[in-house]
Amino acid sequence: MVDLIELTLLGSLAGFTIFLGLPVALLGVGDRTRGFLNAFAVGILMFLIVDVFSHAWDLTTATATSAFQGTGSVETAAANLALMFGGLTLGLLGLVAYERRYIGKSQEGVEPGKVSTMTALGIGAHNLSEGLAIGQSFAFGAIGLGLVLVVGFAAHNATEGFGITAPLTGLSPRPKTSFLAKVLFIGGTPTLVGTLLGSTFFSPLAYVFFLSLAGGALVYVTMLMFNTGRRRFSSGLMMNGIFLGLCVGFLTDLIVSLGGA
Repeated sequence: MVDLIELTLLGSLAGFTIFLGLPVALLGVGDRTRGFLNAFAVGILMFLIVDVFSHAWDLTTATATSAFQGTGSVETAAANLALMFGGLTLGLLGLVAYERRYIGKSQEGVEPGKVSTMTALGIGAHNLSEGLAIGQSFAFGAIGLGLVLVVGFAAHNATEGFGITAPLTGLSPRPKTSFLAKVLFIGGTPTLVGTLLGSTFFSPLAYVFFLSLAGGALVYVTMLMFNTGRRRFSSGLMMNGIFLGLCVGFLTDLIVSLGGA
């Protein structure tokens, strides 16, 4: 089992890599470097989407199969299916609704600081679901999945830091470090909070819901990042980054499995 100190460290690792976005606003990062990091994160997230949904769907189909064979509860199977698709709906389409209502309207006529803050709030909301998925994995005893989620979300949050600070690049005067720290804290802290909350109990239904919620949010973020990168950077740069990210995702999972987690 993982104790409270270890959970806090793992949740912090998953969430606070978002502060790697600081150099984008303070020092600036070259376009090709930013593009490669974006593509690398997309590759990791593609692996993570498959991994997250497979665990949620395995438990869902197991309860449905048991109910069909008459050895399990029909109500439990129906609840798992409802939460599986409900989490996917909320995680994916919920962020679409948020983007339409706030982000889309914020692009025109609103100062960059407000754009950055609203982006951080949206990212923080879905990072909470990711933290809950991490916590439920550890509570369930799926240590390997939990560790893979920590690594994947850490890479994910690093690129989200770039997204939060991107509206502030090139401003004169440069934004205050205290403001940058505040918006990044808003975006990253929910991952730690969700990890600690999710680890305090285990419910198979909550496990399915939080994983599918996080998975839906990951699909949204991954497609957004890919579309943004594809418009700005060459196919070669994007595919090389995605390839490396996929390799890192699979190798991380392998290392965790070989470690017996």
